Amino acid sequence: MTLAAVSDAGPLIHLAEIDSLELLSAFDTLLVPETVYEEIDAGGVPDGLADLSYELVEADESRIGAEELDAGERAAIAVAEDRGVVLLTDDLAAREVASDAGIEVHGSIGVFALGYGRGLLDRDEAVSRMRAFQRETSLFVTEAVVERGVRMLDEQ
Repeated sequence: MTLAAVSDAGPLIHLAEIDSLELLSAFDTLLVPETVYEEIDAGGVPDGLADLSYELVEADESRIGAEELDAGERAAIAVAEDRGVVLLTDDLAAREVASDAGIEVHGSIGVFALGYGRGLLDRDEAVSRMRAFQRETSLFVTEAVVERGVRMLDEQ
């Protein structure tokens, strides 16, 4: 099964904070809208991004009319919708807009589960990274979200 995804800035930044960007290689194709790249470039491209195989793509974010989202989130949703790929985002509002549009959405916790499912991590390492993600990144992640991620591992 071929897996393709488009990411907004969140997972790229937050996975880099715990040196886990390599898990995005679980996707056969990773797309990054130019708008998203510009957002992360403004804050300094995360270490490890250059080691990833990804494709920079153009996106017409103006057609996504969700004013509560930033341009990168709208661009990623537009690409996901146009190409029929998974959207990677840690932003709740972006998740809701994408889900309402029928787009499959995963957050960074889901990337750990996918890494486990694709043999990049064993179960203990996947759980350890989920917990590190909660404790050590700039994203607020509840214990319930981590526990849901652990259950995802057990359901595979």
